[in-house]
Amino acid sequence: MTVAGLGREPFLRGMRGADLARLATAARAARFPEGRRILTESAPAERFWLIRSGVVAVDLRLPDGGTTVVDTLGPGAVLGWSWMLRPHEWRFGAVARTPVEAVEFDGRLVRALCAMDPSLGYELTRRFAEVMAERLHAARLRLIEASLRGAGR
Repeated sequence: MTVAGLGREPFLRGMRGADLARLATAARAARFPEGRRILTESAPAERFWLIRSGVVAVDLRLPDGGTTVVDTLGPGAVLGWSWMLRPHEWRFGAVARTPVEAVEFDGRLVRALCAMDPSLGYELTRRFAEVMAERLHAARLRLIEASLRGAGR
């Protein structure tokens, strides 16, 4: 993956060239066919993706053994942040709803790069925290809507 290519990704836009160059060493192109499980809840989390095309359904296991979709991600979205946080296990699952093209990052290598360059670590942590806050807000709104529908409003 080229530095220029990474710099065009919405999640990385505006990042310093030196940081993009470091991240490029951990990046590669990835493709997932429709129906492919990308993440399995509780499995080791050592990667993350920037979705370039396609749709990914983020899901959660239910007590009855099924799953429920909690979010849907498309082009420009980031998939996966559990690689950053101990115990480095996926907290959700994800399935390609359509064919997906993405930039895949080796989370172990990115963690090592961040340890060597704390400014890169701060920048990525800040960006991932913004994504997490946006998704938490969206989940909150979905819960409120579901509650209102359940109350017959």
